[in-house]
Amino acid sequence: MEAFLQHFITQSAAYALFAVALVAFLESLALVGLILPGAVLMTGLGALIGSGEVNFWQAWLAGIIGCLLGDWISFWLGWRFKKPLHRWSFMKKNKALLDKTEHALHQHSMVTVLIGRFVGPTRPLIPMVAGMLNLPLAKFIPPNIIGCIFWPPVYFLPGILAGAAIDIPSDERSSGFKWLLLGAALLLWLAVWAAWRLWRNKAEGDWLSRWVPRARLLRLTPVLAVLAVVALYAACSHPLMPVYLDILTKVVSR
Repeated sequence: MEAFLQHFITQSAAYALFAVALVAFLESLALVGLILPGAVLMTGLGALIGSGEVNFWQAWLAGIIGCLLGDWISFWLGWRFKKPLHRWSFMKKNKALLDKTEHALHQHSMVTVLIGRFVGPTRPLIPMVAGMLNLPLAKFIPPNIIGCIFWPPVYFLPGILAGAAIDIPSDERSSGFKWLLLGAALLLWLAVWAAWRLWRNKAEGDWLSRWVPRARLLRLTPVLAVLAVVALYAACSHPLMPVYLDILTKVVSR
């Protein structure tokens, strides 16, 4: 699937826009999104946007359409086949995740639908589970539309930043600047990830806690945050930053 989509994308801009809608649709479709490397594909599509191969606004619209179709079909599948789905062996194997999703929808339905759109494991499950629980459409559709509007650019963003960096004219300074951008992005991601684990109390009880226990994470998080701020400041102060910002501006103004 991934190789097919990559071949599809390189043929023309029209195919690329179709690929955006297709990836967004499959990433949102019940259970399919659990096995599809949607984040990787969306990042790759974002790189095409950043390099000017695909129009940003058209890709955003295609992503919204695919997202809405996938979520609404998933909701209908959950509503229509809720009894067979409960008996399905795959659902029984993932009962813990299903129970957490059901609990979140019972407690904070609209917030769960909105925030769940941006959380990997639950993204393709929440619409289906909402349908299985007969969640009123008035509580599902508004947050779902809001989530689908903002989800595509968020997942495009890493690829857009990388694609724009590739277009920086080559000289003796550009290589170092690109590595600086990469380092700043990586440090920022690590700092946000560490803070998220602390906030969600994820630092204990899973396989990763063997390597990064909570006590170590408490020390590591502020260090990562400081390093990320320093790297971002260095990148913003670099002489090539205006060139980079000009490329990014052209991406959204085409």
